[in-house]
Amino acid sequence: MQNTSKNDSLAIVAYITLIGTLIAFFMNRDDRNPLVSFHVRQALGLWLLQMFLGYFIGAFDSWMISMSFWIFFIVLFIYGISGAVSKKYNEVPVLGPFFQKLFSSIGQ
Repeated sequence: MQNTSKNDSLAIVAYITLIGTLIAFFMNRDDRNPLVSFHVRQALGLWLLQMFLGYFIGAFDSWMISMSFWIFFIVLFIYGISGAVSKKYNEVPVLGPFFQKLFSSIGQ
């Protein structure tokens, strides 16, 4: 049971920076935990989308656009982390099913 708890904590680590996502991915490769794989796919999708959209949002010289962008992603990350803490398979609203399909090879 101890090993499962350790692996479940990797689901939370996946949301802590992109490096945390990579750490969770590589530590989950040997002893595959479906919960960790699920949250690695969600976190990877969020981080990559945030970086991609952030590049374009940065071109706008408006604090309202920037703040709404950051608030949007903070809410999505908090939603993902709360699912990882409660050990549930909560997909991120709207984007979650797309991330699961796009990164379906992770954790297989």
